[in-house]
Amino acid sequence: MKHKTKWLIFAPVGLLTVGTGACLINWAGELKSKGVAPTKWVSAGTAALVVFNAGLSMFGQSIIEKVLHEVREKPTE
Repeated sequence: MKHKTKWLIFAPVGLLTVGTGACLINWAGELKSKGVAPTKWVSAGTAALVVFNAGLSMFGQSIIEKVLHEVREKPTE
């Protein structure tokens, strides 16, 4: 797969995953404020942070693929 294709896939998927993770973090915070058992909101918050960080990693990888595309594949002018 070419770097441009990877970049065009990773960027939007990463941004969507970051947004989903942020929403899940908010949801876990609401669970805590409602007085739900700590095991539930702690596990929900941990899973939310995993999703959020996965999104950041995917978006970071898209930046790497964009740079590699510009350096290796893009024709020079």
